[in-house]
Amino acid sequence: MKTYDDKHIKNVAFVGSHHSGKTTLAETMLYEAGLLNRRGRVEEKNTVSDFHEIEKERRSSVFATPLHTEWRNYKINIIDTPGLDDFVGEVISSMRVADTALMVINGQHGAEVGTEIIWDYIQRFQRPTVFVINQIDHEDLDYEKAFQSIRELVGKNAIKIQYPYKTPDGRQAIIDVLKMKMYVFGPEGGKPEKHPIPDDQKEIAEELHNELVEKAAENDEELMELFFDKGTLSEDEMKIGIKKGMLNLELFPVFAVSALNNMGSGRLMGFIDNVAPAAADLPPEQTLEDQIVESKPDAPVSLFVYKTFYEPNVGKVTYFKVKSGKVKTGDKLLNTRTGEMENMGQLYIVNGKKREAVEELTDGDLGAVIKLKTTETSDTLSDPEHPVRFRPIQYPQPRLRKAVKAESKNDEEKLQDALRRIHSQDPTVLIQYDREMKQQIVATQGELHLQIVDWMLKKEFGIKAEFTKPKISYRETIQRPASASYRHKKQSGGAGQFGEVHLKIEPYTEGMPDPEGFPVRGKEEEDLPWGGKMVFINSIVGGVIDSRFMPSIKKGILEVMEAGPMTSSPVRDVRVIVYDGKMHPVDSNDISFKIAGAQAFKKAFMDANPKLLEPIMHVEVKVPEDALGSVMTDLQGRRAIILGIDSAGKYQKITARVPLAEMYRYSTSLRSLTQGRGTFTSEFASYETVPSNIQEELIKKHQEEKDNK
Repeated sequence: MKTYDDKHIKNVAFVGSHHSGKTTLAETMLYEAGLLNRRGRVEEKNTVSDFHEIEKERRSSVFATPLHTEWRNYKINIIDTPGLDDFVGEVISSMRVADTALMVINGQHGAEVGTEIIWDYIQRFQRPTVFVINQIDHEDLDYEKAFQSIRELVGKNAIKIQYPYKTPDGRQAIIDVLKMKMYVFGPEGGKPEKHPIPDDQKEIAEELHNELVEKAAENDEELMELFFDKGTLSEDEMKIGIKKGMLNLELFPVFAVSALNNMGSGRLMGFIDNVAPAAADLPPEQTLEDQIVESKPDAPVSLFVYKTFYEPNVGKVTYFKVKSGKVKTGDKLLNTRTGEMENMGQLYIVNGKKREAVEELTDGDLGAVIKLKTTETSDTLSDPEHPVRFRPIQYPQPRLRKAVKAESKNDEEKLQDALRRIHSQDPTVLIQYDREMKQQIVATQGELHLQIVDWMLKKEFGIKAEFTKPKISYRETIQRPASASYRHKKQSGGAGQFGEVHLKIEPYTEGMPDPEGFPVRGKEEEDLPWGGKMVFINSIVGGVIDSRFMPSIKKGILEVMEAGPMTSSPVRDVRVIVYDGKMHPVDSNDISFKIAGAQAFKKAFMDANPKLLEPIMHVEVKVPEDALGSVMTDLQGRRAIILGIDSAGKYQKITARVPLAEMYRYSTSLRSLTQGRGTFTSEFASYETVPSNIQEELIKKHQEEKDNK
């Protein structure tokens, strides 16, 4: 492949809802440009993009796949992304390095749920966007309805460049109001015949052309003056205005294609070449240190890693965008997160699973390298003399949590390594070991996402895993003061064990005064690892317990607090006052007072009206208005406290506090209630009291589990 400069490289992320035709369009573009002798089909499992075994099984995209093609002295890098919301991490990573988003719309259905979700991310990344209405030759096409659905999404800034037309002899045509020509296709598609616009379409085409001229002129003062002088603009002048409008996010061109039958793909590629922004056209990127890095070929080299993939028999493949300068095969670059040097080895450009070796890549281009040591997605590699670090990709929080363990104990270590690799490849899969619950947790974007994780464990790592509902991290505390004492006495020949402890416990609150009636001879505030505090006060008078035994008493109490008396959940927010006791000059030792302190605390705790606390999540749910009632009813059935309802465009945003115990599989329920249009976020808010009936059930269940053991 010839070397292209930064002005002739265009990076386009193909996005859109499930089954909109992104993969088919990408395949058609590669074929149209001569890179393929035969177009693959999703149904035949032979497309360049969907090459992974799981994608062939499902007949849909799971991973974002980098591709490239050449068209009229331009290089177009395409990233074909999945359409399902469970794989939104792949869309976000791709959008991070794309210069333009190309949103594919199913002409039968218009803008769908997936379209709306992805549009939110396009707005977040502020990416210029081209809309492409696909399947224009389908018998159920409703082009005008599809176009109006785009306008409902983005407003009147969506402007038709093309619209479909049937010729009197029944052939499929596309009328282009930028070039003011009609392209007529044969039944096999491919290269069209160029015709004048038919008489019955001239008025419509002129009206759309004038609308496009005005919209293009709005984005540039010089063009506006030309427009006022001449009353129109030339095609080249319009292209300048359209590009500026796209960069200002005030103009979204709308094209018409049939990806399956290769109609309109060549014209679309021509527009991407001539009009769509390149990396050098976008605003310079700001680093974490607030440095400005401009896309220039003569600048110090810097790369941003947007994707990591593990290929059988190859290993780790790292995908990157050259943000500045030129990178050459064999360069040694600094990973500014780890501080490690990386050898770039052989550089590649990629078409699905096929890689083509190249000697260098310039700023704005996309490439890949194999077997970097410490580099992961979101890392920056740069010239060690000019280190920079770009802002990492921000992924959404997971919506589904499951406990996972290997069915065979022999596979446990292997499972940990496999999960680490899956997270490296897909950062939206979060892996965490819950030490408190002694469970390995895997968190995903939804049920389908989890199924992909399970598939990879089975097929790629040979591990059968069991996924279960995670245990909830409850807390125990007290509601009133209580006192207790315990004498530990043990005699077994020779030195024995003796320790007696009298203590009082109270509910702890921040800023509470010292206890009345007890001298404070020593006070320690312990920030507990599981949250909350334990305040330990030494009120011993007269030396009835030697001060050297106080740490042992405290240690015994902390061990009980780590696994509380009611449900073995950690205890928090308790003040302990040790005020009396006894010791023996020979038999008293650390272990005796540790046991006495622990047992006295247990007795006092059970007399202090103990209660369970449960984690409460702050939840924001975004739903279409017609689903608001059913979603509210469902939340209330989950013991939610509704804090408010606000309008968010076409959606309603519900803010609520919901017990974590009631959030299990909520993503699945929400998807069902809203036909996939609802989204939610959740984060930990606080611990609150468990209702008494649920507390009784939890205590009973815990006791049964103890008895069964």
